[in-house]
Amino acid sequence: MTKFPSQDEIVTSVIKGITVAKTNYTNWTADELFLSYGPPKFLTIHVSQEIAKLQNPPEIFIDATIADILRCSLPKRDAFRSFMKENNIAQDVICLTLDERFEHKSDNDSISKVVMSIRNGVRNAQSEYKADIEQICKLLQREDPDASTLDYGLFAFYLDISNTARKKSEKRLEEIIESFDNIVSSYKNLKSSFKGGDINKIENIGEWCVGCYIIEPAV
Repeated sequence: MTKFPSQDEIVTSVIKGITVAKTNYTNWTADELFLSYGPPKFLTIHVSQEIAKLQNPPEIFIDATIADILRCSLPKRDAFRSFMKENNIAQDVICLTLDERFEHKSDNDSISKVVMSIRNGVRNAQSEYKADIEQICKLLQREDPDASTLDYGLFAFYLDISNTARKKSEKRLEEIIESFDNIVSSYKNLKSSFKGGDINKIENIGEWCVGCYIIEPAV
């Protein structure tokens, strides 16, 4: 079993991956701003590539099901159904999941550590984004630190607006973070933080930034 990357390493890779996606999209399309028009999974693939470059990369899974993630994070692998029922979690897929990397003895011995939602074109706290935060909170909340192997969850996003937008990026970020904080604070034993958010201005065109909202157990 290899050493799992630190949270700082993962978050840095996530932010770099989305930034590289922005650079590549600009090069390929000559569109200086609207990466938000990019194809599905464009950000996810770039983020995965950056994480894979780490010295001790984790196992990377795109669109793993919640049932499989719970099988690989709960103490008892058959407890996922009761966990989903008790926490009102519907079956779904998680954008990106990171597992510990080791030589597997079977197809049922994975250990999930991090879950991520990666969103493009985030400009305000839409209901679908708040649902992502709720979902991550439900997966992470616990009173016993050993009740799950999941260490934290991320909501990573790209935000862009044109220069004609009345509400600028800084204000939008404040409102998004405040909305997410309100959700996290409604759950026991969870805490949150935010990294990124540096606003890049393109003269006469608009603004863009990359953000990473982090949720983790406080037990």
